[in-house]
Amino acid sequence: MDNWLLNKVNSNSGKSLTYDDIKGTPYHSKGYSVAKFSGTTETAPARYNSYSDQVEFSKDDKVFVLPKNDAFAKVVFENPKEVLINLNTNDDLSGYFFELVDGKNMLYKKVKTKFVDAVASNNPYASSETPASFKQLDPVYYIKTENGFIKKPKNQKEIIAQFPDKKDALNTFLKENKIKFDKEEDLKKLVQFLNKN
Repeated sequence: MDNWLLNKVNSNSGKSLTYDDIKGTPYHSKGYSVAKFSGTTETAPARYNSYSDQVEFSKDDKVFVLPKNDAFAKVVFENPKEVLINLNTNDDLSGYFFELVDGKNMLYKKVKTKFVDAVASNNPYASSETPASFKQLDPVYYIKTENGFIKKPKNQKEIIAQFPDKKDALNTFLKENKIKFDKEEDLKKLVQFLNKN
């Protein structure tokens, strides 16, 4: 697939913009990182496009998009070490998630970027407009349990409802560790605790 097809965005004004025309980046990290793909022993430089929810990889100086199917459901980036999993969460965020904790219960993070169109200036003396940009959205966390997904865990009641047999241990753990459900490190601790108990 040609590069120019991959990095196009259609604005509300009908203009077709390239990523170079847009402030910011749709990519999770700068540049390519060597990655391994499930279903193959090959490695290739790759990067995650969080705007299009695609993994792009480079081979023979050409950029390709990794097919979104079960054969390539897991991508392991070597540096920095990150694991990307293609998940069906039965909602509008199905697609690639970063795996933060592996085990019987898993923690995943959805990273999303949105396109913000250019806005014309309301000031008649200013000729400039606010340029089109990519905006990184707040990540969305999912805990995968034997019973399904807990999307954006909000409070301890929601967690305890999924693990009624661990109610007392969870209450103690959550209180002692002052777990905040919007903090990645706290969610990691919580899922690691669930996997140990």
